[in-house]
Amino acid sequence: MFQSFESTTRPEQGPPRLAALREKLKDDGLDGFVVPRADAHQGEYVADRDARLAWLTGFTGSAGFCAALKDIAGVFVDGRYRLQVRAQVADVFTPVDWPEVKLASWLKEQLPDGGKVGYDAWLHTIHGVSDLTKDLKGSGIELIATANLVDQIWDDQPPAPDAKFTAYPTEFAGEPHAEKRKRLPATLDAPFVITLPDSIAWLLNIRGSDIKRNPVPHCFAILHTDRTVDLFAGANKADDIHDHLGPDVRIHTSDTLLEALTQLGDTVSVDPKSCPAIIAKTLADAKISIHHADDPCALPKACKNETELAGTKAAHLRDGAAMVRFLAWLDATAPKGKLTEIDVVKQLEQFRRETNQLLDVSFETICGAGSDGAIVHYRVTEETNRPVRMDELLLVDSGGQYIDGTTDITRTVIVGAPSDLHRSCFTRVLQGMIAISRARFPTGVAGQHLDALARYPLWLAGLDYAHGTGHGVGSYLCVHEGPQNLSRRGTVALQKGMILSNEPGYYREGAFGIRIENLIFVEDAPAMEGADNRAMLSFETLTYVPIDRRLIDVSLLTDGERDWLNMYHSVTLAKIGPLVEGRTLEWLEEACAPL
Repeated sequence: MFQSFESTTRPEQGPPRLAALREKLKDDGLDGFVVPRADAHQGEYVADRDARLAWLTGFTGSAGFCAALKDIAGVFVDGRYRLQVRAQVADVFTPVDWPEVKLASWLKEQLPDGGKVGYDAWLHTIHGVSDLTKDLKGSGIELIATANLVDQIWDDQPPAPDAKFTAYPTEFAGEPHAEKRKRLPATLDAPFVITLPDSIAWLLNIRGSDIKRNPVPHCFAILHTDRTVDLFAGANKADDIHDHLGPDVRIHTSDTLLEALTQLGDTVSVDPKSCPAIIAKTLADAKISIHHADDPCALPKACKNETELAGTKAAHLRDGAAMVRFLAWLDATAPKGKLTEIDVVKQLEQFRRETNQLLDVSFETICGAGSDGAIVHYRVTEETNRPVRMDELLLVDSGGQYIDGTTDITRTVIVGAPSDLHRSCFTRVLQGMIAISRARFPTGVAGQHLDALARYPLWLAGLDYAHGTGHGVGSYLCVHEGPQNLSRRGTVALQKGMILSNEPGYYREGAFGIRIENLIFVEDAPAMEGADNRAMLSFETLTYVPIDRRLIDVSLLTDGERDWLNMYHSVTLAKIGPLVEGRTLEWLEEACAPL
């Protein structure tokens, strides 16, 4: 199996590790050290070697950081992880609600007389360090760039990933990398340092296996104004792609990056939101002017071409058939009362494996039965494994990595009979998902403008959820991709070809969790009689898997919502029906019957 179920951290490991870190603070004359989730590439996911936050604290979520001081250690997490952090960290750590509580405010409260707080300049962005420095001005708290103190006490730290990079065929990328380099923004008038692995993977049509579940290579790149590239990677990692890259892409070892930066001329461009602070310091020390700009690959990567869209559609049909087989199996098996969460995860992966095209799961499957469903990013382990019980909700959020696309889908189902509360909450979540699916909007509209559509039915009942409505998704790349998203923080205008998740939810601590997720992509809106000439966009659905009709309170639906759901199920049956047979097809026909 791709997924495993061992506990990678334990709360009791935290106290001695924190004590060792505090000894280092004393030795180095520091009052604190900030341990982020991020690695030097500033992506969301990290290799085992870079899992410093998890190693120190026990917290394994995909976002957050720890500020370890002499007398208190705050673990800062957002709304997705408020339950998880309490279960994973020992009481020597103090969970802090972030971003409601800012790091600067917390530090000023904990260090009222000032102090020295260390950080590893490879692991914090230019913007992050700059903003924190400004917010601490006048407090007497000084930020000190230092060697990584966690690395110094982590005796059995795993080695850096050493797998070799591979070429990604043009038949799936849709465009040779030379053409991609040529069509990047014409305003590129200085060398640009690119640090995000998925940006470099997209730009050069390469893939890697340095991070579990995400087929990206650990590397840095300098994109020059003549559209040639210097690629910096671990020794021998790029040996097999020399011919693919060609003469316009020069390969160097990663340890030469900082020296190479000093040779780039008068001005260098960086994206301060993702570029490590060490790069800005290196450039500044060399008297090189720094120009701040957005990563030039981020937006072109997000706007999928026709080949990428065709590939992801094929991947979703393949994945949808596997999901339908899984749901039919689950419906027949779960009421017997012998399944656990791990059983469910194993069987779902097996159905995906039977496509003979699964390269990996796209993230660790979230399978939460009953109260475990309320933990937004719950990961089942041998210790937490829970039975799938009658009359409880089961939330399953999963996805696959295929050579032609990346999938991500959540379905919440009832085992047995739902309660009125189950049906009411589920229906309001469904209404929000339908609202996004049906949305038409002018060009220039960003995710933050649409996010409220998904929440409004929940708000009417005094309910909400503490995560974004949707994230971008890559094309055989990361399952979480920027810059597009559907959330209050989504300021990037949505454009044709962008793939996003559509996943409102509701979570009741100690009781259940509900999330319904489809992937969608942005397209030109169909013509509408009587409309003016304003350019409009809409969403097309990629995911076709039935939604549990037993959990729907039809009396809450408008006619338009009911019609949309009946249409969705009709299309699902037409697309997935030919891919399944026997009892699975019978189950699908019943699951897709009109309301």
